[in-house]
Amino acid sequence: LIETTKGNITVVLYDDTPLHRDNFVKLVESGFYEDLLFHRVIKNFMIQGGDPQSKNAAPNARLGNGDPGYTIPAEIVYPKHFHKKGALAAARTGDNVNPERRSSGSQFYIVQGQTYTDMQLDQFEKRMGKTFTTKERDTYATIGGTPHLDNQYTVFGEVVEGLGVVDKIAAVETAPGDRPVEDVKIIKMTVLKDEPKEAETPAVDTKDKKKAKK
Repeated sequence: LIETTKGNITVVLYDDTPLHRDNFVKLVESGFYEDLLFHRVIKNFMIQGGDPQSKNAAPNARLGNGDPGYTIPAEIVYPKHFHKKGALAAARTGDNVNPERRSSGSQFYIVQGQTYTDMQLDQFEKRMGKTFTTKERDTYATIGGTPHLDNQYTVFGEVVEGLGVVDKIAAVETAPGDRPVEDVKIIKMTVLKDEPKEAETPAVDTKDKKKAKK
């Protein structure tokens, strides 16, 4: 459970990304995310948090480079897990310095994205040299997401309650650098002991997350 200053978000973590699942649970249980910000917010794209340097950060502070001192090996399970609206994924540095696509130890993002027409998805396929599955195509057309991030970042969970809160955070006014003008803070996160029916294991409620390239 992610409690934020804009409302609560509940996410489920996937079993087939165990390194990311276990690391996220460890950080949540240690209180790591308490009082951190959603420091990077881009409407129709995603909301990102998890930078430890964002705690009590000055209004003009440049954020996005903080981490717990380690990275996590990529666990990209694609096309099973893709960047639909509500996807929970790990931020990372770019391919030029991180060809293995290792994830940040703490920064994450939640996808808002947008919906796409069949023609737009056809263009994505040509540009990316891939073919969307029927599930991906249907989801991107009806629910939306960020298909250009697929197969590049580790998606390790998804929102099961609170997509409206994601929309609310994504709609806030931002300054240059995509930081919200008024801080959007993660109050705390809690690992839920009783899994929701949708959950694969374990469930976590979250209110703020980390970074991806637009």
